[in-house]
Amino acid sequence: MTQESTPLRLEPVTNATGTASDRISLTYEERTRSRLLAQLESGTEAAVVLPRGMRLRGGDRLQAPDGAIVEVIAAIEPLLEARIGDATQLARAAYHLGNRHVAIEIREGMLRIAYDAVLARMLSNLGLDSSQVDAPFEPEGGAYGHSHAHAADGARLAPVIHEYRRS
Repeated sequence: MTQESTPLRLEPVTNATGTASDRISLTYEERTRSRLLAQLESGTEAAVVLPRGMRLRGGDRLQAPDGAIVEVIAAIEPLLEARIGDATQLARAAYHLGNRHVAIEIREGMLRIAYDAVLARMLSNLGLDSSQVDAPFEPEGGAYGHSHAHAADGARLAPVIHEYRRS
């Protein structure tokens, strides 16, 4: 009779310094789950434990009980990328997607969503050119969500809503 090993427990950590000892590649859906069994790049099985409602972003860090740091990588996944040069039409498309509670990544002149053929037709009917791409998915966190997404150089990709202040 073999004894199963206990997965390494990983929890979110802020202000972690130093080099990560391992990495974990997760899809957007996996990064939104509060409990997840996954495998680190090293092959170690890990249990990711998040507070309810928290979403991980690429570049976030998790910590093991022994203090080891694991970097979160936004996995490559199939997305629908929709483009149009008209800002009003782009806003209209974002409105219709948001009205359907679709997670949306907003970039200059384009939107990205999880691939969906029905939504691809809707975006086409709104005048957007769309294509399937394989890329990491980092959708908006919502007006009251906390976005911890960082660019490769460590700069924040987008402020969160409570960082906007009236002068």
